[in-house]
Amino acid sequence: MDKKPLSEQDIRSKFISPALIAAGWDLNTQLLEEVVLTSGRVVVRGNRAKRDEKTIRRADYVLYLKPGIPLAIVEAKDNNHTVRDGIQQALTYAEMLDVPFAFSSNGDGFIWHDKTLHDGVLEREITMEQFPSPADLWRRYVAWRGIGPDVEPVFAQDYYPGKPARYYQLNAVNRAIEAVTKGQSRILLVMATGTGKTYTAFQIIWRLWKARAAKRILFLADRNILVDQTKTNDFKPFGGAMTKIENRSVDKSYEIYLSLYQAVTGTEETQNIYRQFSRDFFDLVVIDECHRGSAAEDSAWREILDYFSSATHLGLTATPKETAEVSNITYFGEPVYTYSLRQGIEDGFLAPYKVIRVDLDKDLGWRPTTGMVDRLGQVVEDRIYNQSDMNRSLVLTRRDEAIAKRITEFLQATDRMAKTIVFCEDIDHAARMRQALVNANSDLATVNPKYVMQITGDNLEGKLELDNFINPRKDFPVIATTSRLMTTGVDAKTCKLVVLDRTIRSMTEFKQIIGRGTRIDEEYGKLWFTILDFKKATELFADPAFDGDPVVVFEPEPDEPVVPPEEDGGPMGDPAGGLEGEDDALPVGPDSPGTGRTRYVIDEVPVYVVNERVQYLGPDGKLITESLRDFTRIQIGKRFVSLDAFLQAWNDADRKQAIIAELEEQGILFDELAKEAGKDLDPFDLVCHIAFGQMPLTRRERAENVKKRDYFAKYSGMARLVLQALLDKYADDGIENIERPEVLRLAPLDQLGSPVELVHAFGGRAQYQAAIRELERSLYQ
Repeated sequence: MDKKPLSEQDIRSKFISPALIAAGWDLNTQLLEEVVLTSGRVVVRGNRAKRDEKTIRRADYVLYLKPGIPLAIVEAKDNNHTVRDGIQQALTYAEMLDVPFAFSSNGDGFIWHDKTLHDGVLEREITMEQFPSPADLWRRYVAWRGIGPDVEPVFAQDYYPGKPARYYQLNAVNRAIEAVTKGQSRILLVMATGTGKTYTAFQIIWRLWKARAAKRILFLADRNILVDQTKTNDFKPFGGAMTKIENRSVDKSYEIYLSLYQAVTGTEETQNIYRQFSRDFFDLVVIDECHRGSAAEDSAWREILDYFSSATHLGLTATPKETAEVSNITYFGEPVYTYSLRQGIEDGFLAPYKVIRVDLDKDLGWRPTTGMVDRLGQVVEDRIYNQSDMNRSLVLTRRDEAIAKRITEFLQATDRMAKTIVFCEDIDHAARMRQALVNANSDLATVNPKYVMQITGDNLEGKLELDNFINPRKDFPVIATTSRLMTTGVDAKTCKLVVLDRTIRSMTEFKQIIGRGTRIDEEYGKLWFTILDFKKATELFADPAFDGDPVVVFEPEPDEPVVPPEEDGGPMGDPAGGLEGEDDALPVGPDSPGTGRTRYVIDEVPVYVVNERVQYLGPDGKLITESLRDFTRIQIGKRFVSLDAFLQAWNDADRKQAIIAELEEQGILFDELAKEAGKDLDPFDLVCHIAFGQMPLTRRERAENVKKRDYFAKYSGMARLVLQALLDKYADDGIENIERPEVLRLAPLDQLGSPVELVHAFGGRAQYQAAIRELERSLYQ
């Protein structure tokens, strides 16, 4: 049979699939086709976002021992390719899925890449009839993993059926199970916020529990909301075998125990509920968000872990290390698997973001007038106050108003019902910010007083609204002001704006806060989010400890010198993560005894925005500091060495949109450049002006020049009307639209006739396309 005319799909259905089935692979449970591994990176252009379909990773075949335990990748090509042409793609997917076997085929045979070197050969060619069976690959796989026959049933234990796991979740679960089977007593998984750590923990616990490798399990978290969400959501399948520890006495008849770690520890020996269990009661202890303090030798977490030292300890965190002195790696060892924020954004599972950094005049340095007194009549100490003092030793109430005004302006320009979290310095600051936002949004706050809510540890009414805030089907609350309560454990998928007016020095806390916006919810139009930063917290993106540097920063002028913030006071500010309970820090002020700090509250000092810088997510995830124009000039220079080179490429292109798309892939933001220029310039003029110093013309000016040259004289009747309409369309919307075939279905062209009739007016499709190219040449003459 001549295979050359056959499509890739034909090769798969007629040759590859039959070969796999003949080798013993079950079509329903072991052989899956067209497996989507990634969703495709979300690309933000101005205020629009879409997925880049070119970045979607889709494997032709994934071969499984059973659902959840992948063994091999098979990539198919049509018969006009060689048998080897798909192997590199297969190896890329095999690395993603953490499997040792990769195959490629064109229907004539297979190339088999065998990382296990079972027969001492890394890569070989085999016939269609020689494809290995599931049993053969499994034997090689477990030997490669170092999994002995006595623990093989544990590793091969079924996943809980239901929601399919993403590839990195499978990797994390399987790596953790493998570590348990090898007797590793301390295991660390590092997964970015929003990537499903709790779901991953559930599958690990489920498989170990079902295999009886862990008969009794303790799941610890540090926020009550985390425990409750876990119990009612991901852990629900455990049903009657599960309980939450809430009382001072415990029922030891359960097998799965969930607990707030504060609920099982206390200052007195008699309050340590965990001691009601024998030391060997639990086989597995899972510590969620373990960066918070389990690493510290004197923490309450470590008391529990030391007590249940015979159990396997599994730590879950978004950040492996909190400080130079105290590290989770010190306790747990190196992570068995890591999935970073950068990778999550690259794969399209996490939302990208842009950052608006706002400088306030008083934050850059303010000195009181001689003898100035604050609201309580205290004489304000005469010194320079800067950003690190704001809402700590100095409260300028009109600063709250300035920030509320800027937040409101942003929402008015985008979406006033966009879920927004405002992170404040402490509870008192969160209360003041709520009031300032209520006043700034009095129209909506009058209609519904829950438009803005303070959600902090001490505020019962606010905490009762937390579920409504994170529920995408509930409109209110829209804006939540908080301090630390919402730093973790708040799965607000539709959060579109994260506001930072809080001093953040902890990389872990910064990542957790950023994680409030990284979830994607396509059903509700949440594909990306904005960070509005008033405290220069986003400078942490430039820290090597941040795992992605996933924003491109454009700064028109060098920043003011960064003034390091003073040390946080109390356990909540401990950068080692010494969080005690879920309440926010107590307010610091003159009426707060024992704080050791005087705080001045001043009402009459005006505060203004003096500078803003917008930061964008770039295609390579590198943090750069050029202005938008400089960045554009550099990127264009990489593609075109001169103006002549650009003009030749532009004029030679049948579709100008192809050049525009190519430059956009390099990170050129034409919408933002046009907005900055303040004129309706199309990409051609933006490139010529910014990269090569040419005087730009607006789209309207270019269209008028075409009309002055009497370009339409050679056309008559319907053809002339079509070209005039297209020229007006260019002036309004740009070159991209007139090149699209569907433009003939849009107003006002749809009023002239059907697309077939309009094309026929030029004598046919070829003549119509020639007229469009001639129109473009005249536009850019």
